[in-house]
Amino acid sequence: MLTAILFILMMLLLIAPHELGHFIVAKIVGVKVNEFAIGMGPLIWQRQKGETKYSLRAIPIGGYNAMEGEDEESVDPRGFNNQNAISRILILIAGVTMNVLIALLICIIIAEMTGVAVNTIETVDAGKPAAVAGLEAGDKIVEVDGTKTPQWTDVIDAFQAYNPEKNADMDIIVERGNETLNLTMVPEYNKKLGRYAVGITAETSHSPLKCIPEGAALTYRLNNLMFQSFRMLFTGKASADDVSGPVGLVKVVNQTASQGWQSYLLLLALVSLNLAFINMLPIPALDGGKILFVIIKELSRGRVTDEMETRATMVGITLLLMLIAVVTVNDIANLIGF
Repeated sequence: MLTAILFILMMLLLIAPHELGHFIVAKIVGVKVNEFAIGMGPLIWQRQKGETKYSLRAIPIGGYNAMEGEDEESVDPRGFNNQNAISRILILIAGVTMNVLIALLICIIIAEMTGVAVNTIETVDAGKPAAVAGLEAGDKIVEVDGTKTPQWTDVIDAFQAYNPEKNADMDIIVERGNETLNLTMVPEYNKKLGRYAVGITAETSHSPLKCIPEGAALTYRLNNLMFQSFRMLFTGKASADDVSGPVGLVKVVNQTASQGWQSYLLLLALVSLNLAFINMLPIPALDGGKILFVIIKELSRGRVTDEMETRATMVGITLLLMLIAVVTVNDIANLIGF
């Protein structure tokens, strides 16, 4: 039951904001929106406000933004098909922008939950190099071997760069209250960690000034991880068995649910970035394909017609459905152990 709830929540948080992005920009540029719906399927509730119907539908997965002239010809001057190219592209790109922003927001929430390590010492292990050197809890490490360390990552990098053959001692400058102290320390090699260590842990901050940049950095790292995965898939370093669809995603959600909220939120952010990337692929029926056709039709000066785009879109939808079918069969086979 928990897995089902979390999966439905994921679909709502990924697709509904995507459609909301289209809706907001459509309203800004003056495109007529006939209906904005949360969920799919049978109607549960609907309210007309101005020209737009706002709906809640029975299947709580996703939603849609129905614009005048989006999928058919319309003579309405406020129809999507009658807007200039820039307005149409802005509307189309707004969905993936929302997915990226959702991922960023989730990563900031994760940073707020876990806290961000700062360059102030929380604990010092007795008998370890830091304690021998005279470091104490509450000390703020501001410089290591002549390198400024405004962030905890700078402290870690400085310690990892330690080379006993070049310099046996490390010069540490710390702030303790109103004092600035110059200390000397000799790190020791920790075989278990596979690196030099000094025996300290950092304090963590939950300040938005710390967590927002850390959330942005986490989003960047997840984005790199996603691109590396796609690169491995296209270069043959990963197989089709490593690709999952909705069925496989349910299994992953179940696994992360048992590991706590942080794991689930990380998955949510990663899937949101994946959705943004896939939607920007130049495949008809996806936002990227629609943007491509907007550009082509502008450059062709009418030689590429709406009818041609409709045919290409049908081909794109067919290919996407075939891909989903193949991935779903693969997911089911993996679930039952074939």
